[in-house]
Amino acid sequence: MRRTSIILIFASLLLNSCEGFFGKKTDLSFIDAPVFQARDVAYVPIQPIIDGFFEPTDVIAGFDELIYVVDAGSQEIIAFDQSGREQGRYSLKGVTKIIQDRQMNILAIAEHDTTINEADYTLSAIYRLDLNSALGYNIKNAQIINKIVHPFYFKTSFSSIDAQVKFTSVDIMGNNTIYATRTGPRDNENQVGGPDDGIVLFNEKDEYVSNIFVSTNSGFFRGYFKTPLCITTLAKPRQSPSVSFSSNFFVAMGDPTVSINVQSIRFTETEFGSSYEVEVLDFTDTSKADDFLYRSNRFENPVDLTMTGDGTNYLFVVDDAKDSIYQFTTRGWEGVNPPAGSSQTKNIIASFGGTGQGATQFNKPSAVAYLDRVLYVTDKGNGRLLRFKLTTDID
Repeated sequence: MRRTSIILIFASLLLNSCEGFFGKKTDLSFIDAPVFQARDVAYVPIQPIIDGFFEPTDVIAGFDELIYVVDAGSQEIIAFDQSGREQGRYSLKGVTKIIQDRQMNILAIAEHDTTINEADYTLSAIYRLDLNSALGYNIKNAQIINKIVHPFYFKTSFSSIDAQVKFTSVDIMGNNTIYATRTGPRDNENQVGGPDDGIVLFNEKDEYVSNIFVSTNSGFFRGYFKTPLCITTLAKPRQSPSVSFSSNFFVAMGDPTVSINVQSIRFTETEFGSSYEVEVLDFTDTSKADDFLYRSNRFENPVDLTMTGDGTNYLFVVDDAKDSIYQFTTRGWEGVNPPAGSSQTKNIIASFGGTGQGATQFNKPSAVAYLDRVLYVTDKGNGRLLRFKLTTDID
């Protein structure tokens, strides 16, 4: 159900400045934040809206504390500071999704053109962009130092069907190992490298380790992930020793036959070996929340996920079919904890959205990021980047 638009009255509010990369201050004092009058706990927009994009498909908060946006329409990665000032651009053919590792390298899903047996192909690839050696640490001077091209990270043979397999998202763990989701037409669990739909594990050197297979009460599945669209780990900025080293992740699947299409996957290790298992989250205790992540058919098309990295451990889900952003705890409860002094005893729903061009509405939202209590959303259909802050986080 689409969220109704929120009535806002705008007033100037001085926001605290925040630490930038290498300790430089970013002055946010010119940004106006609205006073929200319809609900006590809700996300309100930060002005100004950043627009002028052709087709923004991704946004991330980097460990360098910059904000990076992918504009698939212009085939660029664009860096901003937290005040919204552009810092640089990098062109990369077919770029759609990115993430940054803890070495400050950008991993970008894009296209690789090649000729095989005298035929031209465009293959899906993950590029590694080195920012540390870039002049002045700027995305515009980044250097490609490696790329993972499907299917040559796990085999030397090639079929024209391999060109139909696409990486859909990528994320890192605290030790810089990599999860990548991919989709494709073949669901044969016995084929080399597993079925096309799946999650692939690479080490910090971009070397293939294995496919991720899942154990459930019903057995062991090599083809568990059906049309995986996006993935998020718990390793999120800021950069500090407290960054999670957990191998657990959340994954969203686009297959309409999967009723619980955003799931928590837990990595377990015992003396008998290791495995990935589906974590069963609460979806019935209405004393804790009014709605749940694991409610059947909760999402229509969950296209992006992210976790908070500040210890609050909230999960955000972008559903572009519902033009909405949803927020959950890692226990699967929708909403945020009640603020101090509140009469509420259970989570308060803060999810929002609805179709339109208003400051809290979207037209095909495509991605979400979070840093320093600010939520960033790429609004693909409206060609803009929106920023939000929870009313209880406004000083």
